[in-house]
Amino acid sequence: MFNWLKRKKSSTNASNGRYKNGAKHLIELRNVSKIYETAAGNFTALKDVDIQVDPGEFVAVIGKSGSGKSTLVNMITGIDRPTSGQVLVGGAAVQTLSEGQIAVWRGKQIGVVFQFFQLMPTLTLLENIMLPMDFCNMYALRERKERAMDLLAQVELTPHAHKLPSAISGGEQQRVAIARALANDPPIIAADEPTGNLDTATADTIFKLFERLVENGKTILMVTHDMDLVDRAGRTIKLVDGRVVDGAGVQVSG
Repeated sequence: MFNWLKRKKSSTNASNGRYKNGAKHLIELRNVSKIYETAAGNFTALKDVDIQVDPGEFVAVIGKSGSGKSTLVNMITGIDRPTSGQVLVGGAAVQTLSEGQIAVWRGKQIGVVFQFFQLMPTLTLLENIMLPMDFCNMYALRERKERAMDLLAQVELTPHAHKLPSAISGGEQQRVAIARALANDPPIIAADEPTGNLDTATADTIFKLFERLVENGKTILMVTHDMDLVDRAGRTIKLVDGRVVDGAGVQVSG
């Protein structure tokens, strides 16, 4: 069995050991702010955020509801754009990419895992996992099914390959969503409350899968409210009112 969980090395500029655009880290947020315009006035979701994440780190992002956790992940994945500042991921200046460029870039560089799975209901589990490969035209056609079946084996769901998502449990759907996120072998997995809709035992199973991914070189950024899981992550980023703070509630720069 091939191990599709292992990460390919991210490319750097061999002349200076940096990524493109002068980045020294796999993920860099430089003075990032995000302001939303609402009927009640402007709302600042992120304020002057500086963050650095290196390959192979397992980072838990914590904070109260409305603290900016999901907005932070949306900046890194290119789902949303900063009002000001720079978002550098694997050397790509994400805020400068067009919508079409972001879609292709995300498909190759970041696997996104959502709280509510977001599997395509009319596609089988196998077809859901193949979808990112089809979208980004990754790998030969004959290899896509092989990769998808192997990823299903990695998450122990091979017997369910030809079932629709509605035929399996929530925890199993989340495992399929993780397999889908790994389809194009991205260096980064970004997960927004991936265990928030699961029972404790199933959440532990998902977290152990994340731990195995990190052991194989993936970088994981996970938003969570589960403090038991936070204690098992390698590092924690805490947000309060859109700012990164340390454990004592003091603003920090990364």
